[in-house]
Amino acid sequence: MTLIELSVIVVVSLTLLGMVFIGVRSWKRGADRVSCVMNIYQTQMAVRSLANMSGLAPGTDTASLRNPIDVKAQLVGTGGYLPVEPKCPGSGTYQFGGNKIPRRGELYLSCSLAEAGQHVPNDYQTW
Repeated sequence: MTLIELSVIVVVSLTLLGMVFIGVRSWKRGADRVSCVMNIYQTQMAVRSLANMSGLAPGTDTASLRNPIDVKAQLVGTGGYLPVEPKCPGSGTYQFGGNKIPRRGELYLSCSLAEAGQHVPNDYQTW
């Protein structure tokens, strides 16, 4: 085997290995995005459940009720709809929607990476 043949084999092998690493990195970003969207979805369903159980209509500001409700405190924690506060797997941060029950087509939880077009659901109009 000549030195040129060996060099070609090494270059081809390193190129293929580099393509594998790029694919793994893309897969990781995709998995982080899916996990983040699922966190948003689960929180949205928890808010909808809280609203249904409390008899609150979408768009209601729960802080202005006669008996105010802290939505985040009702959602997260022991006895809540979510056992722990969700964390973005892609190093983003979540912003909760305060004490307002979101209308259809509005999200209660949003990710800071959504501004870059990364961690945002494609279609959440029916949530």
